[in-house]
Amino acid sequence: MKKNQIYNIGMLLALILGGLLGATSYTIVHGFARIVSELFLNMLKLISLPMIFLAIVSTLTQMRSLSEAGYLLRKIFKYTLSTTLIAATLGLILFLIIQPAKAGEIAISTFTPVKGSYLSFIMQIIPPNLIQPFIENNVLGMAFIATVLSIAILKIPEKKGAILRDFFGALFAALLKLASALIYIMPIGIFAFTIQFVANIRAESNQLRQLLFYGICVISVNLIQGFIILPLMLKWKGQSPIRVAKGMMPALTMAFFSKSSSATLPLTLNCVKNRLGVSDKTASFSLPLCSVINMNGCASFILITIFFVSTSCGMTFTLWEMIPWIFLSTIAAIGNAGVPMGCFFLTTAFLMGMGVPLEIMGLILPLYSLFDMVETALNVWSDSCITTVVDQEVTVKAPSLAAL
Repeated sequence: MKKNQIYNIGMLLALILGGLLGATSYTIVHGFARIVSELFLNMLKLISLPMIFLAIVSTLTQMRSLSEAGYLLRKIFKYTLSTTLIAATLGLILFLIIQPAKAGEIAISTFTPVKGSYLSFIMQIIPPNLIQPFIENNVLGMAFIATVLSIAILKIPEKKGAILRDFFGALFAALLKLASALIYIMPIGIFAFTIQFVANIRAESNQLRQLLFYGICVISVNLIQGFIILPLMLKWKGQSPIRVAKGMMPALTMAFFSKSSSATLPLTLNCVKNRLGVSDKTASFSLPLCSVINMNGCASFILITIFFVSTSCGMTFTLWEMIPWIFLSTIAAIGNAGVPMGCFFLTTAFLMGMGVPLEIMGLILPLYSLFDMVETALNVWSDSCITTVVDQEVTVKAPSLAAL
């Protein structure tokens, strides 16, 4: 308890001091913050991708059969798909209510379907070799390799499979120890991230005002999803939203400032298992998977931004043309790799395929730093909510799985 109090005080001091120094014009301070934040983020990325790989392999190979893995997968996909669809639907509703954009001077008379830019992204699911996904930070390709390898291990004779299970399990345990050590220096990273965040807000204040209604639309969807929809899901399943939020606060803070759900994964795992009491099996399987496919904030951002940019350039949509974008943005969000700027690049790819000029995306770019922070925190919050609910269902409805 005493360690937690010291840690929380350190986080608070880091936020306050970072905010104060970020408001100054000392170049040496901002240079120091940039170096520290990059080093800290590189350290998180260093362990995040191997952690996702080892978490999937070590967890899947501990299953008694493929049917047990399938049970968890069905539960996770059910809640992931439903929450992401709700987020995209909320984005469309708020866009229609707020109407942040009106037809501009650039007229676009035809609507061109999305071209192969996003399909090329999907093609990365199956990489040409085993090393490339780790070099290129291809999370989808790495997850595919981990899943296929796990299935193969389950199919080989028990004696050989046990050797591989112990090997990957030991590597995963060692990586978790390294992640636990990083938690103690987390306030230093938060301090540097806060300085950069405040400095960016000061530098781009004029553009923030120009895109006020668009920003309100994007942020409002995330707040409604995070403070209403997901807590209602927890309450519906008999969980306390306040208890879950308190337990996840360190991970949510890190997600906000790092802007990467994948990089935050080590801390998310630690909070879910040690602060919420979720079983190691469920957490180690659900969270890495959710960090790849569960992108509530990304889905709403893609939908709102596509309509904002395209309508600002003169394109018009009927309601029936808008509705399919709920599903398109959901699929795109699920394919997002959970890295900083991922949703921005996916949205740009969509707009390029539609033939829409991208000048407005240049105005959105300075704002995206704030959007990405809020969206990443929402994604991690959604990951933790889904994992908590799935663990409860596994424990209550399938006690044999929970006992593994």
